Amino acid sequence: MTVRPRVLLVADPHRDGIPATLAIVEPAIQRRAEKVLRIAPDDALPEDHFDVAVVLGGDGTILAQARRLASHGTPIAGVNVGRLGFLAAFDADEFAGAAEQILGDDPPVTERMMLEIAVESGGSKASDATELDWAPALNECVVTAGPPFRMIELGLDFNGNGGPHLSGDGLIVSTPTGSTAYNVSAGGPIVHPSCDALVITPLAVHSLAFRPVIASPDEPITITVVRVNEGTTLVIDGQLTRRLEIGDRVHVRRGGHRVRMIRDPRAEFWSTVVRKMRWATGPTYRDR
Repeated sequence: MTVRPRVLLVADPHRDGIPATLAIVEPAIQRRAEKVLRIAPDDALPEDHFDVAVVLGGDGTILAQARRLASHGTPIAGVNVGRLGFLAAFDADEFAGAAEQILGDDPPVTERMMLEIAVESGGSKASDATELDWAPALNECVVTAGPPFRMIELGLDFNGNGGPHLSGDGLIVSTPTGSTAYNVSAGGPIVHPSCDALVITPLAVHSLAFRPVIASPDEPITITVVRVNEGTTLVIDGQLTRRLEIGDRVHVRRGGHRVRMIRDPRAEFWSTVVRKMRWATGPTYRDR
């Protein structure tokens, strides 16, 4: 006997495209759910128990909801109402067509590694790092030079065993999920989201010898801020920011929770990269 789930539906009814998407998605949920709890993206999570979250929006909306739902272990089905929607497995019609499986007893779930990031101020003791506030990230954390856009200098340390210094516009540390976001735009590698890894990619580094690297997720990274601009900033998932100063240390480690994303069983990651990001698109030949 199939148990009807309690569904959290996250949608901003005032955003362009959401009302039309809701008109398709919400009835498909109501036919199969015991209860639908609808909230806006900025609303507090309901105290009522829910089994599945359906998030309508673009990648930014899904990132924000993933960060706060990860600790609940709630499977998330993303429905794209944005421009690209790489994190969203479905559009409205695809969701409606697969709703029975998505809201069934055994939805196709894939788990995604997260990061945790904390900043230790330059005046703190290294032993205080365990007491810092750790912020979760699904995509990446970025140290970016900021205005007046002179080169900054960063020291990189792997698990207390040392590492290189770099001068340039900053550094990205991403998850495999985030490897197709800012990381790939900066020349970093695409990593399948089923992997666990830390992807480190420099931004406009002043060296021919510093290339992107993939590190073990069990080797925490510390980024020491050696030289900065007035606007040098830590950016988490493109949404959370903190200004950095000389001597600050940014600690990055594997997250304690994993995001559970419901995938479209008819789609495969590499074909999605080709279709949505036009991976390896070649020249336009006259005979093709």
